[in-house]
Amino acid sequence: MRILLVGEYSRLHNSLKEGLTALGHEVILVGDGDGFKQLPTDHSIEPLFSKNKIVNIPRQALFRIFKYDLAKLERGLRFYFLLKKLKGYDVVQLINEAPVKTTPGFEKRLLARLFKQNKKTFLLSCGIDHISVRYMLDDKLRYSLMDPYHADNSNAPHYRYIFDYLSKSHKKLHDFVFANISGVIASDMDYYLPLEGHPKFLGLVPNPINIEKLDYIKPEITDKVIIFLGINRGTYVKKGIPFFEKALEIINQKYGRKIEIVVAENVPYSQYINLYNKAHILLDQVYAYDQGFNALEAMAKGKAVFTGAEKEFNNYYGLTEKVAVNALPNVNSIAAELSSLIENPAEIIAMGKRARAFIEREHSHLLVAGKYLEKWGMSE
Repeated sequence: MRILLVGEYSRLHNSLKEGLTALGHEVILVGDGDGFKQLPTDHSIEPLFSKNKIVNIPRQALFRIFKYDLAKLERGLRFYFLLKKLKGYDVVQLINEAPVKTTPGFEKRLLARLFKQNKKTFLLSCGIDHISVRYMLDDKLRYSLMDPYHADNSNAPHYRYIFDYLSKSHKKLHDFVFANISGVIASDMDYYLPLEGHPKFLGLVPNPINIEKLDYIKPEITDKVIIFLGINRGTYVKKGIPFFEKALEIINQKYGRKIEIVVAENVPYSQYINLYNKAHILLDQVYAYDQGFNALEAMAKGKAVFTGAEKEFNNYYGLTEKVAVNALPNVNSIAAELSSLIENPAEIIAMGKRARAFIEREHSHLLVAGKYLEKWGMSE
């Protein structure tokens, strides 16, 4: 079967491609590399011209004055010139309802042609989209990544792109996409909850993790507990990183030489995935109910990960023991959880083993690829 994956977030489509390819399918991935992460693609729509130093100066000026980014136009044009190659696929899956990341009107025209020249198209909900933003703003969650915006208006610049999903132009794109897809799939509980009851919702398929590329690293805790924090400046506020930083200040004052804190910022994926190998604890994100890709890959390596692990997640998978630490938007709570692990290093090791077993059981890229085939109606 021929499968086209459009767009990429945090290596999700790359891992799915590896699983589908191993099962004997032909898979092509189109994307922009997901920014500084520089994730691999078969056909790139990365806006290289817009990143040129000479072009970047007028680009920045244009954005400051008109809030328009030339990179959006370049992505769209690159995708347009690829369209003649993107035809005749049995299944097309979009990473988002705006997978090309160009202007809504241009995106609609590009997707219209993509829909027309292929068989079935499915949508993946694994990041911000119209439905998830609307759900958060309707206060249907106990907490969400919108909380910093509501608490402090100075955070508004961090949320500009999120509110774009509620614009009239994007709503038209959203409606158009949903009118043309065969179904929408959620990658975890954060997107499952907003989609419950939607007529085109096909259910949850866990993020695919290529466990063949991620070895379990048995923790060796001698004199220090090593804590790793990876920072993406683009999602700094929305991931709740300030809570981690303040909790680490408390922990550093309390334990000093008993711990080592490692911080990495805006690192390409190929480097990032190995930076935390020696760490025992990884701090991922706060405003989540389930784990995203970074957390899952760290769990596969046997780390004790602070991330989303709410009751909805535990109930869905029938878990009775922690496979990750549920990081709440509360500095003292995070500091207390860190203290508990630092003082009980055996639990770090035990949690890491449970985390690896959970990933093997629920997130193996081969198992998940098979589930996608079922959702697409392509399984034998």
